[in-house]
Amino acid sequence: MFRKFTLAAAIGAAFVAPVPAIGADDAEVQKIRSEVKDLKQGYETRIHQLEQRLEQTEQRSPPAAAAAPAQSAPASANAFNPAISLILDGQFSNLQRDPATWQIGGFIPGGDEIGPGSRSFNLGESEFTVSANIDPYFSGVFIMAVSPENKVGVEEGYVQNTGMIAGLSFKFGRMLSGFGYLNEIHAHAWDFVDAPLVYQAFFGGQLNEDGIQARWLAPTPMFVELGVETGRGSAFPGSERNKNGINSGMVFAHLGDDVGISNSYRVGASYRATTAQDRTYDDVDSVGTKVTNAFSGDSKIWGVDFVWKWAPNGNTVDRNFKFQAEYLRRKEDGSLAFDSTATNLSDAYRSDQSGWYVQGAYQFMPRWRVGLRYEELNSGNPDIGLVNSGTLTAADFPRLAENDPKRTTAMVDFSPSEFSRFRLQFARDEARFNEPDNQVFLQYIMSLGAHGAHKF
Repeated sequence: MFRKFTLAAAIGAAFVAPVPAIGADDAEVQKIRSEVKDLKQGYETRIHQLEQRLEQTEQRSPPAAAAAPAQSAPASANAFNPAISLILDGQFSNLQRDPATWQIGGFIPGGDEIGPGSRSFNLGESEFTVSANIDPYFSGVFIMAVSPENKVGVEEGYVQNTGMIAGLSFKFGRMLSGFGYLNEIHAHAWDFVDAPLVYQAFFGGQLNEDGIQARWLAPTPMFVELGVETGRGSAFPGSERNKNGINSGMVFAHLGDDVGISNSYRVGASYRATTAQDRTYDDVDSVGTKVTNAFSGDSKIWGVDFVWKWAPNGNTVDRNFKFQAEYLRRKEDGSLAFDSTATNLSDAYRSDQSGWYVQGAYQFMPRWRVGLRYEELNSGNPDIGLVNSGTLTAADFPRLAENDPKRTTAMVDFSPSEFSRFRLQFARDEARFNEPDNQVFLQYIMSLGAHGAHKF
């Protein structure tokens, strides 16, 4: 108590003393300032911890009064005024290989296969977002994306309801699927320029769903979340089926907690099943003639994900580290049609393929980060009935030849503020068959307007 009184008196004296008096004892003033700084940092850390505990408690707590109407978002003077934001994303690319020849060897191409993009200057995917409370029960989000090829599409457009049942929330409309960890995060919030190869091979980039999703947050000290999702299933690896009812189904679970005041983690598991009908892709036959093949059948994917975050005393401003890893496995069983627009030969097809990535991003000082990512895929050796029967040869399906794509990526980025970021990235891409590609990207990301916080 005496030390605190002395410190308080010294601080008061430091503020009211004339300048010459301060100069008379520099060492004592510096000592006092150092002690004040230590106290301030300690209080800020403690306040941050209490705020986190308060937020977790509020999420677990039931509504204060059973008769009170549930609200999807906190009420305020601007509760029904839409929040509008725009993300501008662009890059300069230097690619060793012609991007038109890019492919993930050994895998059936998926929808809008992303790849490294075009050479030279490019406008990346820009996003326009509008979000607001609809009434005391629902809130809505609309996100329109403009691709580098000037294609405009609705990335997300959904309605969300929370609070009617403690811990339970519903989302319906078009949304980024809850599969895995990275899939729900928008591209401008990624730690690297591009999506991991396993996402590009299994989802064609990111998986979205037109349907409904339900999540339940357990009332436990530890973070426990269970979820289900179902919908149209038209996005790769599914396809448009012109069929009533439910065309895809998914379940997922997440578990997480704090480890001390400096560490936290989340681990998750997901399983999704859908069906494709005449899901086409382009290839060439054994003599180099272009053909269009088509897969019809079941596509089942399961995956596990893990995220660990560290920040000294919970303070992420100066230094922090994020480790992230995912493993996905996909099994497809059905039929594969060769040259579906002409000869249309068809027989059984089965494949068992997998992929994973690990990455880390370290902020070693305010505004500056470095990151490293390594990833691999295993195409397996697909069972193609037309080849087994001798009707065709493996050379008639060159894109499905056995292959183990891999890529190593390093990046450094600088964020002048929380609304802007510049990134330099180098990648050694070995997705093609025996053709490594050295890639250099310089990216900028700018956020205009109100933008909500991103997930853990």
